[in-house]
Amino acid sequence: MSRLLRLLVVEDREDDAELLLLELSRGGFDVDYERVQTARAMAEALQRRAWDLIISDYSMPGFGALQALAVLRESGVELPFVVVSGTIGEESAVEALRNGARDFIVKGKLARLLPAVERELQESRGREARREAERALHESEQQVRLLLDSTGEGIFGVDRQGRCTFANRSAVTMLGYGRQDLLVGRAVHDVLHRARSDGPRCSDQDCRLRRVLAADSDLAGYLDDETFDRADGARFTAEMRLFPVNRGGQRVGSVASFVDITQRKRLEAQLRQAQKMEAIGSLAGGVAHDFNNLLSVILSYAEMMLDGLKGGDPMRPELEEIKKAGERASVLTRQLLAFSRQQLMQPRVLDLNQVLNGLQSMLRRLLGEDVELSLLTSRALGQVRADPGQIEQVVMNLVVNARDAMPDGGRISIETDNVELGAAYASVHVGVTPGPYVLMAVTDTGIGMDAATQARIFEPFFTTKEKGKGTGLGLSMIFGIVQQSGGHIWVYSEPGKGSTFRIYLPRVDGVVDAIDPAPSGPVTLRGSETVLLVEDDDQVRAISRTILRRHGYNVLEAANGGEAFLLCERYTAKIHLLVTDVVMPRMSGRQLAERVAPLRPEMKVLYLSGYTENTIVHHGMLDAGIAFLQKPIVPDSLLRKVREVLESK
Repeated sequence: MSRLLRLLVVEDREDDAELLLLELSRGGFDVDYERVQTARAMAEALQRRAWDLIISDYSMPGFGALQALAVLRESGVELPFVVVSGTIGEESAVEALRNGARDFIVKGKLARLLPAVERELQESRGREARREAERALHESEQQVRLLLDSTGEGIFGVDRQGRCTFANRSAVTMLGYGRQDLLVGRAVHDVLHRARSDGPRCSDQDCRLRRVLAADSDLAGYLDDETFDRADGARFTAEMRLFPVNRGGQRVGSVASFVDITQRKRLEAQLRQAQKMEAIGSLAGGVAHDFNNLLSVILSYAEMMLDGLKGGDPMRPELEEIKKAGERASVLTRQLLAFSRQQLMQPRVLDLNQVLNGLQSMLRRLLGEDVELSLLTSRALGQVRADPGQIEQVVMNLVVNARDAMPDGGRISIETDNVELGAAYASVHVGVTPGPYVLMAVTDTGIGMDAATQARIFEPFFTTKEKGKGTGLGLSMIFGIVQQSGGHIWVYSEPGKGSTFRIYLPRVDGVVDAIDPAPSGPVTLRGSETVLLVEDDDQVRAISRTILRRHGYNVLEAANGGEAFLLCERYTAKIHLLVTDVVMPRMSGRQLAERVAPLRPEMKVLYLSGYTENTIVHHGMLDAGIAFLQKPIVPDSLLRKVREVLESK
């Protein structure tokens, strides 16, 4: 493989320069060169671009190697310089070397050229590496001096007896001492682990720092996290590094640097919680998807069997209980989907004050006479973009939880306001983006929560209520709705002092959207059109086929996208509607619809899914022009949606 060589040739004869280039090419170099003959041309070439090597004739009319070396020195550029000359005496060669040349070669003996060039390039790289190391060392020394003066880390020196020899400003500040001289000369153990009235301080044997400082080894690195005491008695968690100081081969002390990681520990706990919630959400979404398929079968068969029974049939009560249980399970799966941020949204520009005012009478009925409800709403409240139905669910669940936390009555206040969450707030709350928000806070005077409970309250199925009095999904659903709306939720609580749930939704510009009236349903649920049904779950496909055929439709069915595509190619009559599951192996419903569109341009499409999969739903919102029915499927909802799509323009 050729190696690039950027070569500057100082030579007045072009044929001699060509001989040099030929020899270098034979040696495996791809030479990028420029030939100069004057001091000015050489100076301009050095200024214009970077070079790897200079090869110069010793003597030319008006210009030669010695003059070229002078030009190189004046430029300040360091490059290997090789003299190649037809005749050169020993004195001339010595003078050239004394002036900076690295080697000289006779033109008639160019066999030495390649080894000389290889050697000079290698030595040049070595010199550059040494210069870089020296520069890095100098910069490092500068940085150390700067850090000692201005770093946010606490830095102090310790002698072999464990006494503090110096301390920087940050060490003095973090440890709560007013002056540096209050630390110097004191035993580090006494400074970091003060005597306490609320318990024993760290003993000499337990203090890891003291043990390491007293060790004979030159061990350096991180100590485990350790709790330090401030001068005022407050405590903080520190992470410390030790660096041994040696003199004459003997260890004379150490330099210690430490940082207050109390806040970092808190953020790490938040991040672990967020990651856990994300993992639980993914699991919950998958479970909800599978359950929706099962519920489609259970609810549909139960409803169809009930429709076929007379009012007094003895089987009716049992079937109605099956249907009720399925409906309760359907509610749970919807709550799981809300938690996992896979619930279909219909966001609008909202005024939260209007939402709260509309719920006020219902909330007062829920709370009863022993609970006082106060609305503290901002007059100039900004707008948010969210699903009004979901926001109502959030408010209702928070108020019901607050009521349950006050068994002897109390007070609930709901507050709204415009707030700015700055970088400082975002830095201590994982997942928060600084910017304008609308705050909705729900505060109660109830029993409150300890830290361990607060860490788990948004987990699905976690509840502090008695068995049978809560599913543990209410706060999980709130968490998912707020997250899916681009917001953030935070709870403040102490045992015996009540709780405050603070919800921040991004503030948006725009006019509040009017809520459109619900569309009128189809005149009939029956039809005679041809429907291509594509569903990989055999039971869901079977019940869907039965429902459609019982209501007059001609149903073609396929278990996957490949079968459906072949059927579209072979079936000669018109197919009016494609009803397809979204999530299928190898080919999704969206991919199937796109592939068959050229074959059936007039065929309409209805997508079915147990959760809002990203091929048709993004951030909880349907792509434009998409018809979608969320599972579980029941006869009425399926038939109404089919007619709605078929009758759409």
